[in-house]
Amino acid sequence: MKQLRRAEILGTGMYLPEKRVTNKDFEKMVDTTEEWIITRTGIRERRFVEPHQKLSDIAIPAAEMALNNSGVPREKIGLVILASFTPDRLISATACILQDKLGCKNAGAMDIEVACSGFTYATTVASSMIASGAIDYALVVGGDILSKVLDFTDRNTCVLFGDGAGAIVLGPSHDGESGIFDTLLGADGSGSEHIIIPAGGTGMPTTAKTVEDKLHYVKINGKEVFKFSTKIIGDMIEQVLERNKIPLDDVSLIIPHQANIRIIESAAKRFGCPMEKFFCNLEKYGNTVAGTIPICLHEALTEKRIKKGDIVLLAGFGGGLSWGLIAMRWGALQV
Repeated sequence: MKQLRRAEILGTGMYLPEKRVTNKDFEKMVDTTEEWIITRTGIRERRFVEPHQKLSDIAIPAAEMALNNSGVPREKIGLVILASFTPDRLISATACILQDKLGCKNAGAMDIEVACSGFTYATTVASSMIASGAIDYALVVGGDILSKVLDFTDRNTCVLFGDGAGAIVLGPSHDGESGIFDTLLGADGSGSEHIIIPAGGTGMPTTAKTVEDKLHYVKINGKEVFKFSTKIIGDMIEQVLERNKIPLDDVSLIIPHQANIRIIESAAKRFGCPMEKFFCNLEKYGNTVAGTIPICLHEALTEKRIKKGDIVLLAGFGGGLSWGLIAMRWGALQV
């Protein structure tokens, strides 16, 4: 059996649609105000795809960027994982489409659907495969197109989301010290009804009635999701830091899922640390679900917020209910 090894991030990438949708635009569509949206969520604008665009259309350029930044030949990629709940279609897996179009001809491919925690779950799977020696390199993409599954008459939901994708390439740690040193995954299925698209699966197949009743759109129990999120983000950070005996002061940057600025502020308050400890781009893009963390990661590198040797935490939480955290010591990669 091969000795376990660390996996580290060798390349990052992102892609956002060109179309900007501001809070002022929503004032014309639904009974809301810019002030209400900013105060309740922290979001000022978001990006939406054009009608002809599908998930693979935004996932591929993000993956292309990550692959090019990594310098890893595409034929060496052993696994392609796409985290999303808005795939091109139910079958086949959109990851298979990416594998083909990107030229990763020697890679296995699969989709993972854990909503807002999807990227942390996918990264955990890929890094574990690398750690075991089963593969050497993996491409992980997180992305969603929410604009096609939103009810634009539901003011409590439609203003929250945007479209976008981010990607990373993982490979063996170049020095044995940098890379992912811990992961945490969790779920509480008793809350599975709190974030849901009711129809379209085998539990409620598509009919004219389900379409008429708008059951193919995202439904959210905002009160319960907010209560869950404000607790779990702090709990998982605390758990990972305690078991690795790392004080929060040693963490350079926390990249959380971008759901609501008040959730992130609650975590900062819990730990008594400045908001600068958390990377946020929520005001520009809204909640892109599985795309939020890899998009943030690429922007954090672009803005020089991460340097070699830094301890960085990636924290996802949301539908399922589910949560996941990746803890890593950053290598030499810069973009």
